[in-house]
Amino acid sequence: MQPLSLITVLLFVGSHALAKEIVVRDAESLRSALLGLKSGDTLKVAPGDYPGGHQITNLTNLTIEALDAENPPHFKGGANGWQFSRCSGLTLRNLRISGQTSNGLNLDDGGDLGNPVTGITLDHIDVSDIGPNGNHDGIKCSGLDKLTIRDCTITGWGGQGIDFVGCHHSLITGCRFIGKEGFNASAGIQLKGGTSDVIVEKCHFTNAGERPLNLGGSTGLPYFRPQGAKYEATRLIARDNVIEGGLCAAAFVGVDGAEFSGNTILFPTKWIFRILQETNEPGFAPCRNVVVRDNRIVFRRSQVQTEVNVGDGTSPESFRFEKNRWFAEDKPQSSKPNLHMAEKDGVYGTDPR
Repeated sequence: MQPLSLITVLLFVGSHALAKEIVVRDAESLRSALLGLKSGDTLKVAPGDYPGGHQITNLTNLTIEALDAENPPHFKGGANGWQFSRCSGLTLRNLRISGQTSNGLNLDDGGDLGNPVTGITLDHIDVSDIGPNGNHDGIKCSGLDKLTIRDCTITGWGGQGIDFVGCHHSLITGCRFIGKEGFNASAGIQLKGGTSDVIVEKCHFTNAGERPLNLGGSTGLPYFRPQGAKYEATRLIARDNVIEGGLCAAAFVGVDGAEFSGNTILFPTKWIFRILQETNEPGFAPCRNVVVRDNRIVFRRSQVQTEVNVGDGTSPESFRFEKNRWFAEDKPQSSKPNLHMAEKDGVYGTDPR
């Protein structure tokens, strides 16, 4: 009898021997390739225009990428450009998606709330013109763990640029969010529904909705992952981002533990931060335990009279402000904010740029 380890190796090699690389060059060959796609395959798509509206379910370790990274294929229209349900190990690279009426990309766990999908990577995806009105996201992610979204660009959307519902241990890095006139963006990034252990870093937000960074949110109880979570989000880090415009730079909404550090904030139009509680179910933690540290904050007193908007049912006293540099460009002598707590080692009235 062969050792179990040898049988395992043979099965592994055999399964990967069946995986193949497929090149498609037009819409018809794409449709044909999708019908025969198997786990482990790599689909390379030549430059050109292709229809959206594709759905893939229960394939693992699948890669879909541009044949020519300098000239990505363009998937136009459809409700969702692409929807992937229960596709662990998925990699999408150098693709362009636009003009969808629901979401640009939809990535989910197929409604199996207790079994997250793991190991998805999105790299250099360009999503634009989604919606334009209503809750329509550039990239919608539900029930995903160990997700990486890297160097993507979202331009013009109707809901959130990137929306996480119950996602964990994930990274969003080096992405750009550019609001567009005629699209009613509510947030650039939203992290809610039991989301935890997510880092947002080195991203650039330009007029990216009412809340460019919505750390937390409002979620119906049946959609939380994990079920029974008593917070919209926890253990979030937003660091080294640039946030230009928006009604505020960041909203902390039902979050229980976050760090906002090293960011540059430029000219929000009403508030700098918001502290809110939108989920008020029994046992839910109030918005609390946030550290705001080492940020550069440039604003105009003609626009911002209240630096921090605090809503009912929150715990602003649990927030810590440290070493932030505040500068009211049009009235430097009025740069010091009126906070709900004392700030440690803040700097006021000197341009930090």
